[in-house]
Amino acid sequence: MKKILKYVASAVALCAAIAMCGCGPSKPVLNVYMWSDYIDLDLVKEFEQKYDCKVVIDIFDSNEFMYSKLKAGGAGYDLIQPSSYMAKIMYEQKMIEKLDHSKLPSLAKINRAYLDNLAIDKKMEYSVPYMIGFTCIAYNKDKLGKIPDTWAVFGDSKLKGRMTMLNDMRETIGAALLFKGHSINTTDEKHLEEAKKQIIEWKRNLAKFDNEVYKVGIRSGEFQVVQGYSGDLFQVFAEAPELTWMCPKEGFTMCCDDWAIPVTARNKELAYKFIDFVMTPQNAARNIEFTCFTCPVDGAKEFVSEENRNHPGMFIADEMYKKGEIIQDLGADNAKYIKVWDEIKLAK
Repeated sequence: MKKILKYVASAVALCAAIAMCGCGPSKPVLNVYMWSDYIDLDLVKEFEQKYDCKVVIDIFDSNEFMYSKLKAGGAGYDLIQPSSYMAKIMYEQKMIEKLDHSKLPSLAKINRAYLDNLAIDKKMEYSVPYMIGFTCIAYNKDKLGKIPDTWAVFGDSKLKGRMTMLNDMRETIGAALLFKGHSINTTDEKHLEEAKKQIIEWKRNLAKFDNEVYKVGIRSGEFQVVQGYSGDLFQVFAEAPELTWMCPKEGFTMCCDDWAIPVTARNKELAYKFIDFVMTPQNAARNIEFTCFTCPVDGAKEFVSEENRNHPGMFIADEMYKKGEIIQDLGADNAKYIKVWDEIKLAK
């Protein structure tokens, strides 16, 4: 997921610095490699105090960079945070451990609807789901009223120049595939050609393809409709009551970032303790409110603030797991998507 989500790195760097200064040299060290700004830093401090250790966090900004670093021998990490599709690749290549569930009692609280309907690693053999997000459409309800819940909104010429779609080939091609009634993971070249033509048609109405500025633009009023990532948008909505969101009826993408333990980890026992610590309902609730994403832990809802307890984005309804579709790695067939995306970008 965080392949698609950008966060500020400085907070995590500060966390690492605090951890390094705050513990003596004899204390055990947990080296974590994860997405930035993706955990309540107070929880990290509490874990350090509880287990008399220090946590050093390093960050990455894409699954592919993380994978390449570890594949090239970049060892030293005890715990990593790949998205589900990447965790599967790494397990198949014997880069991450098969998990010992006896050391993870918190797994009993992982939501069954997510595991049964959407998860890639349904038995949590090698990964533990941490945070789930989905792609949705945000819009200015004060300006537009209630708009239909369909990807077809990007075909509205009255909004030309006031809309954006994501600068991500799998997300944006996926939106068109869903609109045409196909899977976001199809490898059928006819389906991909249909999606290409649809996006080129939508492109005429777009201000741009964008992964970052849309958050500022929808808040300022520069954009009226944007395709975006749930957690990012919910953070914006907190200060913008004129904005709302919808999931298109044709379907939407979902993504999960997982915890996994590299086979090269030097402190596996502490890694297990950290996973179990952050996945308790109380601590999951704190991370939900910190990130505005969903942690699929039953019981977490009881521990969030009252204003967020019924937030439909932070707490995904079980039926959404049946409607959403998770992006899968397509191996050699990824080249088909790259070709289509290049043609979309070049189209006038």
